[in-house]
Amino acid sequence: MWFETHNAVLNVAQAVFVGLPAAGLPAWLLWARRGAWTLVLPLSIAVTVAVIGLVPASADVYTWAALVLVPIGCALGLGWAMHGARWPLAPLAAALLVVAWASPHTTAGDLATDGLIIGSVVTLGRLIAGAAALSLVKVALVAMATVDAILVFTGELAAPNATLVAAVPAPGLPQLQAGVLGFSSLGYGDFLAAAVLGGILAYERAPQWRWARAVLAISFAWDQLFLVVDLLPATVPPALVLLAYEADKLRRRGIDRAAVVAPQAGNAASTR
Repeated sequence: MWFETHNAVLNVAQAVFVGLPAAGLPAWLLWARRGAWTLVLPLSIAVTVAVIGLVPASADVYTWAALVLVPIGCALGLGWAMHGARWPLAPLAAALLVVAWASPHTTAGDLATDGLIIGSVVTLGRLIAGAAALSLVKVALVAMATVDAILVFTGELAAPNATLVAAVPAPGLPQLQAGVLGFSSLGYGDFLAAAVLGGILAYERAPQWRWARAVLAISFAWDQLFLVVDLLPATVPPALVLLAYEADKLRRRGIDRAAVVAPQAGNAASTR
């Protein structure tokens, strides 16, 4: 059985993303709802791999974008996007940034970085789930996992991913483009997939923490493939849980229809 403590902690963090997002868009963003926003999910992986593969130096641009945008996204997550969010909590993002900056390559620094990513990805998960019809968001999430799996298992992702994870915006500045703990890492897109799943569940008022536990269980099972490979697409467990959730909804609808039809049949028989 394959098990690594740091990787297990990152798996738990990914599962937490499913339970955190709340639902709804600010009124001033309702005009921007477009199905095209769902393309962010599959293209976020495919375009990043293509660009870094062609121009490795472009990874520096991603690190600077992450350094600027992740703390802002985390503040929005703490203040608005997640369950229990309060605007007085938003300044905690600055405190996490200070720890990540002051303690690079330490457990405290890694956990602060992961905390920043958690807040920012929850914000994106809520926004993307509210940006288009949920049916399109669901298709996009499965497409994202499919693209990720193809790139990983064909070997196309390994080099660009290593370049991106290793990139530094400038000496001494924190790297916020991936979740890292010890020698284990999960990409920003891996966390985003879980947060979008959480956003979908929040919109449909489904039990988010129940499905978060399912993501964690499938992630640990999925990790057993590390016995034979060195890199896995961690977007796959959230996508598999989404498919299981949809199958469960269909099953429940079938039970409900059967419960409605049975009394009707009984009433018809009694009138004869």
